[in-house]
Amino acid sequence: PISAELPSDPGLQDRFWYWHGASGRKYIHSVYEPDCCPPLPGAIYVAVRRKGKMRIAMAVGRFTPFWDGVLMSCEAAHVARLKADHGLVPGLAVVLVGEDPASQVYVGAKGKSTVEVGMASFEHKLAADTSEAELLALIGRLNADPAVHGILVQLPLPSHLNSDLVINAIDPAKDVDGFHISNVGLLGTGQKSMVPCTPLGCLMMLRDHHGSLAGMEAVVVGRSNIVGKPMAQLLLGDSCTVTIAHSKTRDLAATCRRADILVAAVGRPEMIPGDWVRPGATVIDVGINRITTPEGKAKLVGDVHFDSAAKVAGAITPVPGGVGPMTIACLL
Repeated sequence: PISAELPSDPGLQDRFWYWHGASGRKYIHSVYEPDCCPPLPGAIYVAVRRKGKMRIAMAVGRFTPFWDGVLMSCEAAHVARLKADHGLVPGLAVVLVGEDPASQVYVGAKGKSTVEVGMASFEHKLAADTSEAELLALIGRLNADPAVHGILVQLPLPSHLNSDLVINAIDPAKDVDGFHISNVGLLGTGQKSMVPCTPLGCLMMLRDHHGSLAGMEAVVVGRSNIVGKPMAQLLLGDSCTVTIAHSKTRDLAATCRRADILVAAVGRPEMIPGDWVRPGATVIDVGINRITTPEGKAKLVGDVHFDSAAKVAGAITPVPGGVGPMTIACLL
């Protein structure tokens, strides 16, 4: 059992990980920022000092859920500072068209988190038969609204709507998803842009774990515009040697085994087994898939078979509770 008094200064750029006491495995779970986040009573923080290799250095507290703790405190502190210094309340508008169950869950979670950190949340739930003209008119109003600083149109849209046309109607400066063609182009050419939240969160965890990523071999499994392609661009920007693997890749297992960094974003439950993972590799599992267990219970799993991969990986993100909280944090 870990028990220790929280020091007044956790300090000196220590990195905090979730340490699974029963199995002794370490999971990338969060970055603690002493400058903006007060120590949270009742949270387990395991400090990892970077001197040569990563190692467990000291225990300084107890564990509470990641998003309910460290990053929630950080975001709330930033919002409070904006209010105090500039009289500004950040506003996020989320547009949902139709009643897709998964989309409703995502929109609800984003709205809840937005309010909890003190931001203004504007939810627009439209009928599934909303016309393209009506949706574009709403986006035009949000673009012009000074109280709205970010706009997110939840995908997928109903089939009669042109997703590209809708996304590209958003003001690029308010495109918090980073999907507007202007932001995609800026990212691809290494310029400052709005970056998709999920790949950005993954990159933050990798930088925190490894420090410099220069020269590392990274394999991204999945080539979507939402995760795979921007993830590859971000890794390339950090001087990784990057391979994008997909359904047509020859000998996908061998390709994955080359990776120092393996990012799974293919949307197939537990597709990547442990014997595809290079010993000591860092595994970022972006997938979130709902399956039914043999007992008939619903369960969320990633694109990586966690139990087998965790035996050989140097570090691995869990599902749920790994990439998901980072996505919301980066969005806010």
